Amino acid sequence: MAKLSNAIITTLNFLTTILSLLAIGTFIYLHFFHISPTNCQKMIEWPILIIGLILLIISLLGLIGSCCHISSLLWIYLVALVVIIIGWLVFSVFVFFVTNKGAGNAVSGVGFKEYKLGDYNHWLQKHVVDGKNWVKIRSCLVDTKVCGSFHDVVYTNNGLDLLKDKLTPIQSGCCKPPTSCGFTPKNGTYWDVPKTGPASSESDCMTWTNDPNKLCYDCKSCKAGVLANLRKEWRHFLIFNVIILAILFLIYMIGCCAVRNSHNHSKHPLA
Repeated sequence: MAKLSNAIITTLNFLTTILSLLAIGTFIYLHFFHISPTNCQKMIEWPILIIGLILLIISLLGLIGSCCHISSLLWIYLVALVVIIIGWLVFSVFVFFVTNKGAGNAVSGVGFKEYKLGDYNHWLQKHVVDGKNWVKIRSCLVDTKVCGSFHDVVYTNNGLDLLKDKLTPIQSGCCKPPTSCGFTPKNGTYWDVPKTGPASSESDCMTWTNDPNKLCYDCKSCKAGVLANLRKEWRHFLIFNVIILAILFLIYMIGCCAVRNSHNHSKHPLA
């Protein structure tokens, strides 16, 4: 069992070393060789590099320690795993609580929900969709053309066909004005404002524009839609999180066996 633990640790760290090199290679390609990178790509470049470097260092510690039976490196490897497990657990609990609040409000007679920024956790409002962060997210939304499928749609029956669509939270908040504004859609991204003005005094009604590069990207409803999407994705990600924590804990236990084996090997090298 002891020798098997070393073999498993060696194999796992060999695979994670390859993954880390792929991550670093992805950063090099995006940063130095990719022509006209989008804002979304720029946002993920440095996180990819940081994750790749951390994974490479930890993998090399485990790989060299298990192959060469160096107990000190394996001990450092185990400490690093404990730090990652604790950090991942704390991060998961934190994100669970900050995304616990908030839900879409079903609008009477329509097939989608609308979202209010005030319904979401204050920390998310302050640190995710505020200030400089929103400038980057907004640019990313424009680059990915989240509202692109709306441009060629023609709505009839005073726009009632729109009410049958199942919009994502981001589409609902960013690609159209709130229904309370009382605007009439002519196509996917062009809305007529009543001669008497918006039916509601909320700021999003004044922020909306028919410019396809602006639409409601600066609306509070758009920020709320992003947070709603984040909350939805994180709820799905929780299951994956639990699996990752279980795998990390299993690797830690196998690593403990590998340390014991390396320690015995140093005492009895010919055994």
